[in-house]
Amino acid sequence: MKRNKQLPRYTGTVAATLACTLLAACSAGSTSDGSGGGSDKANDSLKIGLTAEPANLDFTKTAGAAVPQALLYNVYENLVKLDQSGKIQPQLAKSWNLSKDHKTYTFQLVKGAKFSNGKPFTAEDAKFSIERIASDWTVELKSQMSVVDTVQAVSPTELKVTLKRPSNDWLYRMTTRLGAMFSRTGVSNLATEPVGTGPYEVKKWNRGDSITLARRKGYWGREPHFASVTLKYFKDPTAMNNAMLTGNINVIGQMPSPDALNRFENNPKYKVTEGSTNGEVVLSMNNGSGPMKNPKARQAVRYAIDHKALMDTCWAGRGKLIGSMVPPTDPWYQDLTNQYPYDRSKAKKLLKESGEAGRTLRLRIPTLPYATACGTVVKSQLEQAGFKVKLDQLEFPAAWLSTVFKNADYDMSIIGHVEPRDMQAVFGDKKSYLRYDSPEFRALLNKADEGNQKDQITYMRQAARLLSKDAAADWLFLLPNLMVADKDITGLPKNSVSESLDLTGLGRS
Repeated sequence: MKRNKQLPRYTGTVAATLACTLLAACSAGSTSDGSGGGSDKANDSLKIGLTAEPANLDFTKTAGAAVPQALLYNVYENLVKLDQSGKIQPQLAKSWNLSKDHKTYTFQLVKGAKFSNGKPFTAEDAKFSIERIASDWTVELKSQMSVVDTVQAVSPTELKVTLKRPSNDWLYRMTTRLGAMFSRTGVSNLATEPVGTGPYEVKKWNRGDSITLARRKGYWGREPHFASVTLKYFKDPTAMNNAMLTGNINVIGQMPSPDALNRFENNPKYKVTEGSTNGEVVLSMNNGSGPMKNPKARQAVRYAIDHKALMDTCWAGRGKLIGSMVPPTDPWYQDLTNQYPYDRSKAKKLLKESGEAGRTLRLRIPTLPYATACGTVVKSQLEQAGFKVKLDQLEFPAAWLSTVFKNADYDMSIIGHVEPRDMQAVFGDKKSYLRYDSPEFRALLNKADEGNQKDQITYMRQAARLLSKDAAADWLFLLPNLMVADKDITGLPKNSVSESLDLTGLGRS
């Protein structure tokens, strides 16, 4: 079965999610003349404001969305990528075939691609990259590639990957960080010196401030419009907004304070886009220990949260209530908000029945805008239902990743899971920080992956419904894709569908 002939490259998707999770996560130097960044036109540079800086540049060993947000599709390329509509398109693989038994993919690779260290990209590098996931990656996401059986470099431009079983999910995962192609001689210092085939390379990293990417000479494909792109990171939403208003950045990659949008919506110097993301803002619960191990306590939490009031209060009513771990852009989305409608009296009853009413919940949240804004609302609503709550803010990424994500030293947290189709990664592993352990849930995920496309939708919906019924977590809302840009910036997407802040399709009119 023939798949995806070569298409026009870099149609672009700016997956500028509120770089927040685990799986999250935006120098100046132009004059502050209030001109909306016009001073950058002379040198074809662009400055983008974001919120969560990467801890390092190695996403093979470092959890969080901030690293692939900056590097994927820009510095690193994949065999395949997602376009703005969420469809799989060619990148370093110009075409591919799938065998009749749905287990073997044969990729035809582009010719002439080179890494930033000067080495040519071949099927041997692709083989190395895929096999390296099992041997060298340490992030939990690596388990999503365990379905791979063998990888063969048939020729310098032909790669054959055979799976242990049919998998609907595998090729999609190859569009994520898991599909990034590495040089066999360029992985010795990934934390500070990424080596990829992409149109950009890391020129400078001012820790605590910004990462600057420079357009790479000799790039094999169509070069991007901007010669230099600086990703500038702001911990303070007001500072980011002011930087936009004074022309020190050209784009707010994800609006950190939606209530300030009117400052830009009513100004002809700027354009504002709003769409959907993959970013489920999850009220995480520790299913493995502490008071949240009790199912009735988790159910009480879900009934205690007035989701609409919360979203209106802490995120200016921007976003979407979903009730599950599936965004509307996925084919198995269903609205599950009615499974646990707001009911304070029912929450109080369940809390009393659980026997956990006297225990203090440790709500440990990261220092990210949506988490700090919504944390106080969650605390207030839970306390009104009879819970005792202690709110702690943990520095993100280091403290939160270590305390909550790695050691599960928490009862509840708030984090935006922005990776695409991440229900299995977050809840399918009983060792994940949520400690959710359901053989029935994992069995449904397996059936969805091994069946036909209709089976996939059916079983993924059943899995999402079971997850919600078990109150494994609570889903506060889905982050909107809110972007602000100078009016002459082109290529901005409506929806954010991949892990990448894809810079290759951006330009100026």
